[in-house]
Amino acid sequence: MDGDRPDEFTLIKRYFAPLANDPGSLGLTDDAAVLTPTDGHDLVLTKDMLAAEVHFFSEDAPEAIAAKALRVNLSDLAAKGARPRGYLMGLALPADWTEAWLERFCKGLAADQAAYDVQLLGGDTIRSGNGLLVSITAIGEVETGKTVRRSGASPGDALFVSGTIGDAAAGLETRLHPQFSRDHDLTESEEQHILDRYLLPRPRTRLAGLITKFASAALDVSDGLIADCGHMAKASAVDITIDLDRIPLSGALQHLKVKVPQHFARCLNGGDDYEILASVPAGEAAAFQQSAQAAGCPVAEIGRVEQGQGDVHLTEAGKSVLLDFEGGFRHF
Repeated sequence: MDGDRPDEFTLIKRYFAPLANDPGSLGLTDDAAVLTPTDGHDLVLTKDMLAAEVHFFSEDAPEAIAAKALRVNLSDLAAKGARPRGYLMGLALPADWTEAWLERFCKGLAADQAAYDVQLLGGDTIRSGNGLLVSITAIGEVETGKTVRRSGASPGDALFVSGTIGDAAAGLETRLHPQFSRDHDLTESEEQHILDRYLLPRPRTRLAGLITKFASAALDVSDGLIADCGHMAKASAVDITIDLDRIPLSGALQHLKVKVPQHFARCLNGGDDYEILASVPAGEAAAFQQSAQAAGCPVAEIGRVEQGQGDVHLTEAGKSVLLDFEGGFRHF
């Protein structure tokens, strides 16, 4: 024992075992989980690692840190058209962790497990030498052969994005520079909206089935809209044209677009949106948009796929434009 804190095995039994209700987890009593895919389905696996002071702030609510760590992975699964089955978690706790903090962290996981119908299957807990780290490997299922990749976009496809873009990056600006909202005359409700979008992504899991039905290519917007369009364009060996006038924006981002275009451009491609970017054959575009609306996850048509070699072009009011933005989020 370390002071009054539980040792590793007591910690697992007390806090993590109650989250592991899938039979394949074996109650977290063994060294590995056992997962049998549903007949006629492929497994889809994705991993995201989140670090304190990089992806969240150490003073953030433990429930929110847990939710963000899980949700960014669920967003990746949704973009592949996969339904979540379970997840593995690696948790590196800083030296000053407390049971009260861990209890709240696990409550955040439990709430999202219920909301997104996913279970903890196993993982590992260690002491961190340099701040909190959360690494999650999410496992999903999709009908055999129907995983949607980023490499399937074809000339003539319509380009769609869910939700609104740029809010999370604006929220991060507000966290880093507390006067950001005041300096740019954002209202309190606009400020709260962008802060929430930074801290709590909204994985579009309801779109997963529509992605496999309609999309030729898809990925989630994590590096930045324009950067991720570039990833799709290069993987598919096509060009993509984005109409800036059609990108869905919140009131906060519309305000920034008018008042401080340079800040707006950075936020637009700042990343952490965790919306779904999808190319859809033109003949299916209307049906996809209507189906997404009916599913409660509206999508907006923002551009088109054209012959090319991996470039992204921007237009506004029918004319080509250049924006002064950085090339999306990069760790190195």
